[in-house]
Amino acid sequence: MQRPGPFSTLYGRVLAPLPGRAGGAASGGGGNTWGLQGSHVQLQGRAQSGASNSLYPARSTMSKAEEAKKLAGHVAVKNHVKVSSSGREGFVVHARTEKVTKENLKVVCIPSSFQARQLILQYGLTLSDLDRHPQIDLAIDGADEVDADLNLIKGGGGCLTQEKIVAGYASQFIVIADFRKNSKNLGDHWHKGIPLEVIPMAYVPVSRAVTRKFGGEVELRMAVNKAGPVVTDNGNFILDWKFDQVHEWKEVNTAIKMIPGVVDTGLFINMAERVYFGMQDGSVHLRERPC
Repeated sequence: MQRPGPFSTLYGRVLAPLPGRAGGAASGGGGNTWGLQGSHVQLQGRAQSGASNSLYPARSTMSKAEEAKKLAGHVAVKNHVKVSSSGREGFVVHARTEKVTKENLKVVCIPSSFQARQLILQYGLTLSDLDRHPQIDLAIDGADEVDADLNLIKGGGGCLTQEKIVAGYASQFIVIADFRKNSKNLGDHWHKGIPLEVIPMAYVPVSRAVTRKFGGEVELRMAVNKAGPVVTDNGNFILDWKFDQVHEWKEVNTAIKMIPGVVDTGLFINMAERVYFGMQDGSVHLRERPC
């Protein structure tokens, strides 16, 4: 039996299938689908494709980037997570605890990192995985940078492969970010490079191959509180490719993934449908992927 529980607004990338869908836990009498279309989702102030909208009035106390991101998360959850009149259960991601407790939401959570898994257990949520729930209805996550075409750089925290797997199996992928992540081109504001997860024995030849094909510099990401490199949850290394020009990112992403030893890249191309940006003045801007 599922039970409601609080959600952390910090760090966790917690994603879940909606009960009643294929692969999800039964809800109510079972067999019903809880979709994201129609009356269940009401996008307030929805923008036209490629445009930006300002949602909700400004809050004068909202000035910090983290507060802006939390506000964006609230708006995304409010617009995309609805409990229908028939009493079916929805799910919430990156939301504050009040959303879950006040509306008595019951969630099934699929973590994309060890840290997220610990948060799920800490707050008494129902932990699952892609083996038991291979179909996910909605994923909401952050990003390190978003360009005008809604291409993303992710992986600053080192969990890019698992995040991409979970987001890739979601029917809808929504991104929340603060105002610093909004760029015309990738690299305008994010200068730490594009993360690449690689098999440890191949990090040197992969580094050479990437710089030879695309220029820039590649650095092995080193750990902060221990000696040696960062090791991912998959037991791999992270390379940070600091590119020196704007590329055709879809082609570059494919080419880098073809290099032997590369597990995946932090380029999320044509995956996000909408991005909610929390702004400095307390408003939230919505941008949708151009058609």
